[in-house]
Amino acid sequence: MMNGYSRTVELPFSGVFEMRKRLRVGIILGGLSSEREVSLNSGRNVYDNLDNELYEGIPVFMDIQAKLWIIPWQLVSQNTTVDISEHLEKEARRISYEQLKQEIDFAFISLHGKYGDDGCIQGLLELLGIPYTGPGILASALGMDKHIQQKILRDAGLAVPESLIVHEKDWRENKNEIKKKIFNHFSLPFFTKPTREGSSIGVTAVKDEDSLEMGIEEALKWDNAVLIEEYLEGIEFSCIVLEEDGEAKPLDLTEIYPQSEYYTYDDKYMPGRCRKFTPPKNIPRELVKKIQAEVLKAYHALGFRSYGRIDGFLTKDGRILITDPNSSSGMAPSSFFFEQAACAGMLPIMVISKLIQNAIKIHNEKRGPL
Repeated sequence: MMNGYSRTVELPFSGVFEMRKRLRVGIILGGLSSEREVSLNSGRNVYDNLDNELYEGIPVFMDIQAKLWIIPWQLVSQNTTVDISEHLEKEARRISYEQLKQEIDFAFISLHGKYGDDGCIQGLLELLGIPYTGPGILASALGMDKHIQQKILRDAGLAVPESLIVHEKDWRENKNEIKKKIFNHFSLPFFTKPTREGSSIGVTAVKDEDSLEMGIEEALKWDNAVLIEEYLEGIEFSCIVLEEDGEAKPLDLTEIYPQSEYYTYDDKYMPGRCRKFTPPKNIPRELVKKIQAEVLKAYHALGFRSYGRIDGFLTKDGRILITDPNSSSGMAPSSFFFEQAACAGMLPIMVISKLIQNAIKIHNEKRGPL
């Protein structure tokens, strides 16, 4: 079980690891994406579960214009990012990107979605010389792009859903041909989704020709390419992978039963909208081990480091499909991460400390950007 917990922390300083009283951990939350409210919940919980003997938590809010602000706890506790934004000028302190290194020693990335999970903030932190949680630029970008990650996973011998990519230019110029191609390739129902979004934003279950047009147009609100993907029947699962002394190990699976037809934004974040079982209730243990092996292969194929969340399906005909590898994970109290970590004997404070310690070790050993 992953329950080791060190009370020692090494700190990066001018390329050398030295001991300091407390590591200044900047918890970056908010952001520009459709998932900024999810980010706020994650960042708030990370802040609440920092080990105060080892770390000084410094909330760093990114507003919708990508400006950075050092905010006090009373703003972190606000209900929404809009609430926070209304108080920034009077109650927060604006900093430039270049000033971030003067304010924090380490970045705990609690941003989700575009500009947070996709390599953008990781690239900025690399240039500033600030170590951070999660994988580096390339792996983060792959974790956001559903089309490219499916190509890589297929090449690695992993099963993924059947899919097609539709680019906006082609859709605008050849709508009828695109429709024909899609209906020749897929039987109803199937899904349309933006290639680079999370939390089921912009996803539509297509059941007829009219909903196909609607679904593609909805997805194009969020990106300039749409993934057409087969509809899967079976048991949906999610599995956290966590590195332990440099070795990546899967935690136990969470079995997911959404209230809606598919796992929607509301099912993910509204209380009572989804039933989750950790460990699984209806997947036999021998199958759990097979799923964990596939999850680990996906983690390595995409170059993830420190931790990641791999989602998938056990279909009715027994196939194990990887559907949504995530280079990071939500950190709200009811997230998969903390449910699965609890099964491994880890409290939230232990999880947060392990992620920080993992990241410091990984960044100390890297050559060039992560």
